[in-house]
Amino acid sequence: MVYRKFVKRLLDLLLAIPMLIILLIPLIIVGIIIKLTSEGPVLFIQERYGKNSKPFALYKFRSMTNKAPVKANSDFDDITSYITPFGMFIRKTSIDELPQLWNIIKGDMSFIGPRPLANTDNTVLVLRKQNGADKVRPGITGLAQVNGRNLVNDEQKARFDTKYVTTQSFTHDIKILYETFFAVAKREGIFKK
Repeated sequence: MVYRKFVKRLLDLLLAIPMLIILLIPLIIVGIIIKLTSEGPVLFIQERYGKNSKPFALYKFRSMTNKAPVKANSDFDDITSYITPFGMFIRKTSIDELPQLWNIIKGDMSFIGPRPLANTDNTVLVLRKQNGADKVRPGITGLAQVNGRNLVNDEQKARFDTKYVTTQSFTHDIKILYETFFAVAKREGIFKK
């Protein structure tokens, strides 16, 4: 498929490079605020699994305290107790995801695709491999993000990931991007209830 093999990557670069340049000053300001308001590094860097289950370093703005345990968001009883006040803002607005523009430029990720997961989400990783959903680059947003985000369980995430791979197209990606803007604006599915 031409879109999957060539066009999607080209569009990612044509969007990510200008966005990173335009947002450079705001990103620096966010980094300074994080540094001034909480102890620890500006960036949260974690090994995630991408295309063909290959590991890579994912970049996010750090939104949690240094005392937060390393586990999946869905495994926290009260994740908000570990999130810094400014971290709460950047999570609700999805600003914490913006450093992943660099992941897109490097070729680790795409704008649209299954979310890149860590070892803490092993169940979904195994299901993705079984269903062939690890054959595409992971994305900043995807079907699971516009259908509940952190409120969907592992099996549902894997089903959404599989559906994305089997229905991937330019129009489908545009639809997911469109729905993402509304999900971010409504701030839905950020924390489990």
